[in-house]
Amino acid sequence: MLYFTGDIHGDAERLSKNALSMMKQGDTLIICGDFGFLWDNTKPEKKALNALSRRRYNICFVDGTHENFEILQSYPVVSWNGGQAHKIRDNIYHLMRGQIFTIEGKTIFTMGGGEDPEMEPDENENASVHKEIPTSQELMNGVAALEQRQYKVNFIVTHEPPARTRDFLLLSANKSLRVTALGAYFDALAKQAQYGKWFFGSMHVDRFVSDKQIALFRNIVEAKQQ
Repeated sequence: MLYFTGDIHGDAERLSKNALSMMKQGDTLIICGDFGFLWDNTKPEKKALNALSRRRYNICFVDGTHENFEILQSYPVVSWNGGQAHKIRDNIYHLMRGQIFTIEGKTIFTMGGGEDPEMEPDENENASVHKEIPTSQELMNGVAALEQRQYKVNFIVTHEPPARTRDFLLLSANKSLRVTALGAYFDALAKQAQYGKWFFGSMHVDRFVSDKQIALFRNIVEAKQQ
């Protein structure tokens, strides 16, 4: 079975055996960003990863805005279930941006990363400083992958939601709005793609925004047939 959940931020309790007791051998859990177990390469962190590597199921994640990208990008890139991924352990994978994976017969488009809406753009700042923001090449790779499948996938997994969805959630929380380039990209994707469910984690709420778009934080959602 396929399961999805929101940002983990290195919270071991969220991935405890009790919390994931429903998962069986060969199942896959996909985390919508901010995995948090690749932060400082300390012995406790490595011990936690090694403990997770002994699970009978796969633990996968897209990157969020709060990652140690230097550590993340030091892991080998492998081809896994049809897409490119960083292999962290034999059962732990970072699903790279702009990829389509086929897991248990279901196609999953992934685009990690995000833009902090509180951050003011600086035209003089080197774009490479902000590794949390997808590059134009990664966005183009995503378009090319989707075009090959006529923009039809079962699931979309991102850290950030489309801009309109984010605005809806922020308005309900009386927070300020600012459209980002990535949000606009996701808006276009939401209009063009045919998909069953879109899961995202950056808003830190558990909410069914619509019958297709689902904000995840602590909830673990089982993928239904799409």
